[in-house]
Amino acid sequence: MEKELWKGNEAIAEAAIRAGCDAYFGYPITPQSEVPEYMSLHMAEHGRIFVQSESELAAINMVYGAAGSGMRAMTSSSSPGISLKQEGITYLAGAELPAVIVNCMRGGPGLGTIQPGQGDYYQATRGGGNGDYRTVVLAPSNVQEAVDFVQEAFDIADQYRNPVVVLADGLIGQMMEPIVWHEVPKRDLPPKDWAASGRHGRDHTNIINSLYIDPDECDHHNVHLEEKYQAMKKNEVRWEERDCEDAELVITAYGTPARIALTALELLREEGIKAGLFRPITLWPFPEKALHDLAGEDHVKVILDVELSSSGQMLDDVRLAVEGQKPIRFVGRAGGAIPSVEEIVEAAKAALKEA
Repeated sequence: MEKELWKGNEAIAEAAIRAGCDAYFGYPITPQSEVPEYMSLHMAEHGRIFVQSESELAAINMVYGAAGSGMRAMTSSSSPGISLKQEGITYLAGAELPAVIVNCMRGGPGLGTIQPGQGDYYQATRGGGNGDYRTVVLAPSNVQEAVDFVQEAFDIADQYRNPVVVLADGLIGQMMEPIVWHEVPKRDLPPKDWAASGRHGRDHTNIINSLYIDPDECDHHNVHLEEKYQAMKKNEVRWEERDCEDAELVITAYGTPARIALTALELLREEGIKAGLFRPITLWPFPEKALHDLAGEDHVKVILDVELSSSGQMLDDVRLAVEGQKPIRFVGRAGGAIPSVEEIVEAAKAALKEA
């Protein structure tokens, strides 16, 4: 297959088009503005819908409407813009509407910086909006994965009738890398016979709703949603391990820091230090059993969590998974700063020395 050089955000947009995205609603914000820009140029060529909304709040509610009619709908933004969409995302989850939401994270809090960050981990994996709900969260570490995950995200969303988040730090959206366009395996999806798309001969009316006034009815709905989330936890967990078979030190990282960690592993191994990488690919559901089992291996002495975050957010899930079996150390940078290979190497050596 022939490789092509693509910028991350533009590749994300093209991947959505190839996945059959029917309607895109968004608003420009750095570092993801190339996504709506690309969509504005190319959605019409395929007879699809593109709308630059007047705000992020409007965009997510347009997604709700399009998804409710059975369309494959998508929006994208960056950190503060995603915050504005949280009400709509919980409505989507509550109404069981499939949609794809791409977040090219920037440093925060507040408006922060336009440089890459990973401070939205809590927001993405803990819901972000009100109520008990979950979204599958896919975390690419390169442009190829971003392309593949966006295409698959539409099928995951349709399978579970639930929003799916593709969580990429801003560096992945802005970098250019060679990729291969290949067919992403399709799922056997249920019909959208629930969609509010007109009766078309049906003897009943489809209603899209997330409001349940009766407490027993709302409780029953939440039980149904929880059963669906348990199915996601059973079927959708993904992770990658590198050089963990004999690792004394295991680095946990996702996105861009995982790429930097790979170079750090090479340097550590050259110095005779047995280091490995555990990279969660689904941030929710988190691969807790896999990490728990790895931490329980006798050869593992310490775990080093690396993030674009000041005090660590995935760090909480790492701790929950490890359950105190081994000590955990942390190295991170925030506000758009990125830890260097040398920083990770030195932090790894210090963590091993303290273990």
